[in-house]
Amino acid sequence: MREDIPLAVPQLTPQPGTEACRPAPRQAGWIVAEPRWDAYYAVVFAACAAIVEAGKLDATGRIAGTAALAAMVPWYLFLGRPLMNTDGATRAAGARGIVYLAGLVVLFTVTQSQNANAWFLAFALLPMCFHVTTLRHGLVFVVILNVIAGTLVVRRNPGLPGALTASGIVVFAVSFSYAYSRWVMKVIEQSLERAALIEQLEATRAELAVAHHEAGVQAERHRLAGEIHDTLAQGFTSIVTLLQAGQASLDAASPARRHLDLALLTARENLAEARTLVTALTPATLEAGTLGDTVRRVTSATGAQAGIEAHAELTGTVRRLPTGTEVVLLRVCQEALANVRKHADARRVRVRLCYAGTTVRLTVTDDGKGFDPGGTNGGYGLTGMRDRVSQVGGTVEVASVPGRGTEVSAEVPG
Repeated sequence: MREDIPLAVPQLTPQPGTEACRPAPRQAGWIVAEPRWDAYYAVVFAACAAIVEAGKLDATGRIAGTAALAAMVPWYLFLGRPLMNTDGATRAAGARGIVYLAGLVVLFTVTQSQNANAWFLAFALLPMCFHVTTLRHGLVFVVILNVIAGTLVVRRNPGLPGALTASGIVVFAVSFSYAYSRWVMKVIEQSLERAALIEQLEATRAELAVAHHEAGVQAERHRLAGEIHDTLAQGFTSIVTLLQAGQASLDAASPARRHLDLALLTARENLAEARTLVTALTPATLEAGTLGDTVRRVTSATGAQAGIEAHAELTGTVRRLPTGTEVVLLRVCQEALANVRKHADARRVRVRLCYAGTTVRLTVTDDGKGFDPGGTNGGYGLTGMRDRVSQVGGTVEVASVPGRGTEVSAEVPG
């Protein structure tokens, strides 16, 4: 059953990657119970057919009544029943519904003209008026069908008693149909509202689950960062201190001095790697500002540390991204800049953060010595970078030519 006006149902905001899928009124009210309606129509039709056939009819009347009753079956199966699966608010479906009901009224009139007891068919036909068209149009056909039936009854039984009886039945049938249809419409509206609220609750639960997952991931990263800081980083710091003390106890010409220098250099490099790993596991730098501000700071710091020209730029409409996505982009930026500092031997590096329509792209380009992407797997850095980005539904592309620099590009939904 449908109104000419939309149902007042709370609107849901689709979540990323998903669509709001509130069931249509047709599904909520009628399609679910369609087999039961078929059974109801069949029982009423069979009973009325038996009543009509049992009546005293001449040969012509029996043929006409039987033919009209028989025609109602394919008329319903091939035109009426499919209309129960469509939205009667559309122009095409509304027109087909009116055509179907008009034909049904004609067949009913033929049957009713032969046997007044055919009026019992109204028990099946009146609900059908609301199944295939709007409430307003359905009520029009309810009135037409009952007025025709009442007129035929008065024609067969002229006089005041027959007219009063027919009028009373017509008024009762129309009033009951209107009241019942309004009640059913209210039930459908309430069902849709509950369905919308349930879906909203499920969406909220899904968002909470994602938030809890992200919180758990961040907590584990903080734990790992603390473990690395308290074990590896502290251990390398102690080694550096001991090696420096050993250097001080040897003169410059000692053969062991060169080995201590190499050991000290290795210890310092590994201490720097441990500290970089701790930094990579803790997204605290994002708390100081937006992702763009953080990218600028990281780029400037890399330029100062490596003694190269470093520049960061932002394009597009800047917007907040999920925390996990921003952390991934920051880590990609840090890893790419670390590779530039350690391996590229570059003179300048440029970082671009582009906010497009539905995606965000981070590109790190340097003019260093480059490498052959097909001849190496890129080490753990690029592999970890790809793993991180894939977790948020993004992709990483690496373009490099020996002697002509490298470009690392990461694109994520946002």
